[in-house]
Amino acid sequence: MTIFTIWFQNFPNNLVILVAAALIAGGFVYTFARSAMVAEGGRQPWARKMTQPNSKLLFTALFVAWAVVFGVGLQLVPHEGASSPYGGLGLIALFSGFFIMMGLIWSVIGE
Repeated sequence: MTIFTIWFQNFPNNLVILVAAALIAGGFVYTFARSAMVAEGGRQPWARKMTQPNSKLLFTALFVAWAVVFGVGLQLVPHEGASSPYGGLGLIALFSGFFIMMGLIWSVIGE
């Protein structure tokens, strides 16, 4: 039950976190719903843009920047203790790298 009332402890700060989490969750639902409806509407204009030659260069540059930022960034944070930011940054690196690589694969293979 405390998971539903924890937002009201330290009220102003946690309310901002709740609103941000709700917006992110809504963004995911919107993205998933739009991708589920693509089969009904055919190939979307943004899908055509993602499979152009320039998008290959964009995703390659994004991947190289991702590798440099997280390769250096994860070495700069402390690795000891449960309260270190290493795990959180590693999780962000994992998810962002996955989506960048999926975009790169999509732009290279095309439809």
